Amino acid sequence: MSTSSYKKQDPYSSTAGLPDKMAVFQECLQQFNATPVNAKKCRQLLAKLLRLVYHGETFPSQESTTLFFSISKLFQHKDVSLRQLVYLTIKELSSTSDDILMVTSSIMKDIQGNDAVYKPNAIRTLSKVLDSTTVHSAERLFKNAIVDRNPVVSSAALISAYNLLPSSKDVVKRFTNETLETIQSYKQFPPTQFQLHEYYGSATSNLPSTSYMYQYHALGLIYQLRSNDKMALMKLITSLSEGSSLKNSLSIIQLIRYINKILLDDSSLIGHLFPILSGFLKHKSDMVELEACKTLVSLQHLIRDDQFMAIVTTLQKLLSVPRTATRFAAIRLINKISIKHPEKIMVVNIELESLINDSNRSISTLAITTLLKIMGAGTIDNGSGGSESVDRLIAKMTSLMDEITEDFKIVIIEAIENLALKFPSKHKKLVTFLTDLLRDDGSLQLKTSIVDALFDLIKFLPDPSAKQLMLMNLCEFIEDCEYTELSVRILHWLGDEGPNTSNPSYYIRHIYNRLVLENSIVRSSAVIALAKFAAVCGGDVAKNIIILLGRCLNDVDDEVRDRAAISLKFINSNKKKLIVSDSRYDLYTLENKLVHYLNDEENFNEKFDIDEVPVISNEEYNSIEYNRKINKLENINDNSAVTEVEERVKSPTGGEATPGDSLANDLLKQQEYSQQLSGVEQFVEYGKLTKSTIEPVYLSERESEIAVSVVKHLFIESKHLVLQYNINNTLPNTVLQDISVVAQPDNDLYQEDFIIPLAELRPNDTGIVYVSFTIPDIEEAELLSAFGNTIAYTSRDVDEDGQVDPNDDGGWPDEYQIDDLEVLACDFITPLYNSNFTALFDQLPYQDTSVVTINQVDNLEKAIEKLKNSLNMMPLDGSDFVSSGEAAHSLKLLGKDVWGGKVGASIRLASTGGKIVAKVEVKSETENFGNIVISSVY
Repeated sequence: MSTSSYKKQDPYSSTAGLPDKMAVFQECLQQFNATPVNAKKCRQLLAKLLRLVYHGETFPSQESTTLFFSISKLFQHKDVSLRQLVYLTIKELSSTSDDILMVTSSIMKDIQGNDAVYKPNAIRTLSKVLDSTTVHSAERLFKNAIVDRNPVVSSAALISAYNLLPSSKDVVKRFTNETLETIQSYKQFPPTQFQLHEYYGSATSNLPSTSYMYQYHALGLIYQLRSNDKMALMKLITSLSEGSSLKNSLSIIQLIRYINKILLDDSSLIGHLFPILSGFLKHKSDMVELEACKTLVSLQHLIRDDQFMAIVTTLQKLLSVPRTATRFAAIRLINKISIKHPEKIMVVNIELESLINDSNRSISTLAITTLLKIMGAGTIDNGSGGSESVDRLIAKMTSLMDEITEDFKIVIIEAIENLALKFPSKHKKLVTFLTDLLRDDGSLQLKTSIVDALFDLIKFLPDPSAKQLMLMNLCEFIEDCEYTELSVRILHWLGDEGPNTSNPSYYIRHIYNRLVLENSIVRSSAVIALAKFAAVCGGDVAKNIIILLGRCLNDVDDEVRDRAAISLKFINSNKKKLIVSDSRYDLYTLENKLVHYLNDEENFNEKFDIDEVPVISNEEYNSIEYNRKINKLENINDNSAVTEVEERVKSPTGGEATPGDSLANDLLKQQEYSQQLSGVEQFVEYGKLTKSTIEPVYLSERESEIAVSVVKHLFIESKHLVLQYNINNTLPNTVLQDISVVAQPDNDLYQEDFIIPLAELRPNDTGIVYVSFTIPDIEEAELLSAFGNTIAYTSRDVDEDGQVDPNDDGGWPDEYQIDDLEVLACDFITPLYNSNFTALFDQLPYQDTSVVTINQVDNLEKAIEKLKNSLNMMPLDGSDFVSSGEAAHSLKLLGKDVWGGKVGASIRLASTGGKIVAKVEVKSETENFGNIVISSVY
């Protein structure tokens, strides 16, 4: 049964009980042409007709025209409600009917009649009936209606102008003076406005005299006409912001949004526009204040700290208003600020703590997650009584957990996990909270989120005692865990982490209890976990485990017996790598390869080549996971915690990749580049592709006629660098031929091998030019280089059919210079994670030190962002966070070079005299690579 047929039978669906289209059609013709007209019956028929149209039913052109002609006869009746439905129906049928201009005279008659009900409806309908050839006849009518003293009529005319914009923009432009006059004018409802409806009766004395909604409509129309003229927009904004000409809150909100658009395009205007925005922070309307705060928060990188405090003060005031929606919007903005600058909102701690017990659970959840970020940044527990503040927050969270739904509990758990990862020094009390929560009752989804959080903290926290505490709590949890899948995951995790602890026998005892007391699925997992202890620990531990596994050979379940037998075989034959592996396949690439293989039956003639799937080490895998977890914090809060409740799980392959999956998708993208290059004959002998820049670097403007971007490919084994120039021809009537790129390195050690030119590039097509270089050895001092690039081609004209002009005598050669391309340390490094940076950094053998000045930055935050991008290394221990106002900071970075060695950088930054000075200490396992890293810091 199809969806549509099911809905027709469903009495609760929106389409249930729809009238028959042909029956309504016939009855309409009969009643509309009757004499005299039954107004009540015609209203009912028009309502049925509109219901059919609104549910997607369409009438053929002939039937629609017949209906249109019959409906036009209803203009003879003076019933107000009937006339309103007539106008609604005409607007809906105007798109499918022929000869719709026959009702124009009736509509214009109503417009000229000045009836308070007829006129606005007639104006809106007229804009639907007219086309670009007939709109000139009604131009005077629209102008008069725009400046009409009745705000309802004026709004109707302005909305009609919106409808006319796509087809008659030149005519609408002539309404500019009238529209500007409307914005500045004061219009009020006629004295009888509310007496038109029986709902109000005679009690109309306290009703508003105007709504000023016409200002909102007029401002929107003016923006549509001037959106491409920045100077005209600036003049409009300045004139409207002076005095109090805008009375409508929606129009002021719209004005703020227009200011935001201008600043996004040209941030240099912040000095002129900030006073206007800051003035709206003290508006009498909550909506206006919130919109001004929202805009200024998005532009916080352009304003000073003292200016920013005005935003925080306004939000602090809005947190105490009685309206729930206002409090929610305010705390959502505060939560957004806390992602980057939690220290700036320390002044609202008292208000945030009071909102933890708010009746709206969305607000209370956002209050908790915001306070957690403030605590992580050290703005609570660094002050006096800070420890008590943390304890108080934990106590309030504990009491709140009994009152909120599990969806909100999961949001809080994720916030705690990400906070502990980003600021490892704050983990102790947070871990205790999670382990206590694990003991409480809850569903599988809630328990899974807690266990996942503990898994991540075990993997990434540097404190061994904290890891041991969490593992012990997991052991206690599986003693009475009712969820088989969770028990299996925990046993697998104990097998991975337990052998590396100081007391592995403690975990072995708990795992063996599962062999005695649990079902066959859990017993099978326990067997593998014990085998991992035997493989890693060896000695007496392995001997004892062999005895335990021997008992499993008599188990009643064949899966348990088989796993025990094969584990004993591997242990006795000392094949440790078959039980515990230090590497794994990249699952993203594996999935992509398998999908490609299965989608084409011709691939089945050959076996699937697993060698094409890259193998990544556990360190690289941990780097991917750590990057995903750290970035998830910002990803969640950009969409708000409540949005996370509504849409928690998204497919990793659906839509655009999240920032947290970037490293994993980088591997997949590099594999695609590898396949692409392997299809080029000249690169076959280069061997395996070592590293590529994932995102192309644009060497020209994206909108230029010939847009050029480049991707760098490194083949370290054969010592080659391949530059892939992606060239996009946006010229509509020009074909480019014999395209090549001349790349000139400023480092003489780079020797050009060859250029693979592009024979032809049609309009709106993209092609590739390859340039290959032999790179120097790592022993050479100068491995970095800058390439000057010049694109050369021959242009030929083509006609509309894409054929080359026969009169063209071979075209004309041309060339132009594009931006330079730099080869820096980031091209030789991939980010790497390690939970104990200090210990690893001390072990690296080769050391280089230098003091440099970071150019083109004026604060520590921008300097850290620039260093992360130029070195492509992973910041550890939360060192990429810097509080505003700090004069000094230490940044810890770790990566892995293309030669397989680890490289770490400890950078001490100081802000002095408007400059950022850095003392860079680099240690590496690859000799001479430290100098390359330091040379990339500038």
